[in-house]
Amino acid sequence: MFRKEVLILYYFFITFVILIDQLSKFWIRTHIKVGSSIEVWKGVLNLSHIENSGAAFSSFQGYGRYFVPIAFFMVIILIKYRNDFKNRRFLVDLGTGLIIGGGIGNAIDRILFNQVTDFISFHSNHGILNFADYFIHYGMIILLIDLIFNHLINKRAHKKT
Repeated sequence: MFRKEVLILYYFFITFVILIDQLSKFWIRTHIKVGSSIEVWKGVLNLSHIENSGAAFSSFQGYGRYFVPIAFFMVIILIKYRNDFKNRRFLVDLGTGLIIGGGIGNAIDRILFNQVTDFISFHSNHGILNFADYFIHYGMIILLIDLIFNHLINKRAHKKT
């Protein structure tokens, strides 16, 4: 892929994540009252509207805005991390794009509302999350897979020489 196309794809991932996250949160805020829940898939998935003014698992309640500078600091670190690669890799672009988009999505909520709208509740899980949270988690997993995969490739290449 050409450099310009790779850059467009990278920014597409970020924009896609922010749009999905913000549109879903807007829908939840306008259709489900805080504290209410809708069963989507019996015994598996609920849409449960909560407003989290803290961090993960409702820790640090009331300090949501303090996490905005941390989110933007992490965005800057991830952009630098991605830009340090001489040979752009799809998984690095995808992983960093998902994490950056998720971080910005939650930061937008914290800036506008001093809290984050959470609503995805799986019965097998004890937390209530949003799409930004899931994108951040999957982005981290993708970066870990890329790191392990490239380590194995480099290890194999060094054995041949």
